[in-house]
Amino acid sequence: MANSAFKKHIQSFKVPEGKKVKLSKLETAYDPAGVNKDESELILKQSVEQLSLVQDKLYAYNRYSILIIFQAMDAAGKDGAVSHVMSGLNPQGVRVSSFKVPSSEELDHDYFWRHYKELPARGEIGIFNRSHYENVLVTKVHPEYVLGENLPAVQSVEDMDKDFWNARYKQINRFEKNISENGTIILKFFLHLGKEEQKRRFIERIDNPKKNWKFSTADLKERMYWDKYQEAYEELLQKTSTDYAPWFVIPADNKWSARLAISEIILQEFESLKIHYPKISKAQKEELLKAKEALMNEK
Repeated sequence: MANSAFKKHIQSFKVPEGKKVKLSKLETAYDPAGVNKDESELILKQSVEQLSLVQDKLYAYNRYSILIIFQAMDAAGKDGAVSHVMSGLNPQGVRVSSFKVPSSEELDHDYFWRHYKELPARGEIGIFNRSHYENVLVTKVHPEYVLGENLPAVQSVEDMDKDFWNARYKQINRFEKNISENGTIILKFFLHLGKEEQKRRFIERIDNPKKNWKFSTADLKERMYWDKYQEAYEELLQKTSTDYAPWFVIPADNKWSARLAISEIILQEFESLKIHYPKISKAQKEELLKAKEALMNEK
């Protein structure tokens, strides 16, 4: 199990509601005290086992759903984090959704439409690999993309002023508050990768034939907008981290410690729900005993 110092430290990754965030002042590499890479493998295995038990209770309790959101710069390890979380879950109770460039059909609806369709049902866990936050990230760095939405009040890039983006943050908060009030627990993880580490991972993908498929020249083009993306993330973290849908900024330069932190945070949040297997009434218990007796007396 993770030690108490580690458990306490990861709570500092949580962004308090309304707090200004300066990503350049936050760590991108974290080596948890008292835990090394080898020890983390055992702790991660234990976390996976615990996560499986919690999922079973979640399904049986059938009052909550869980939505886990991952956002990050390219090569930050979103896919690996999703795979790790998935490794401890029953696939029948999990929905993993990855959102890429919206289709023409999706653009003919509001930008929540395609995300709303993928929300987990009660008793389920939903994982969003990228999410509705792309609409205040990619679109903010490349505002011309918003023109494809054919919004009545947006005729040109100049129409997307500060008020426009503030309205989007409020829309996102309303969307998340609505699903939260109806039983969806929301956990949002921003994998905070350093620019030099991203460069190293890009070069590794180019040098390693088995990883060539992971690299795209489009990734390199987006890297040119690094500072703009950092600014966009800082603003969304400040304006959309809430008590009901908190953001956690996870140092992502070390993949193993990032996955360890994510696992521990998810477990801590699950435990706070105090979910349990449904308790049956005395009458139901008697029916079960009768059923057992009938089975035992079968010939």
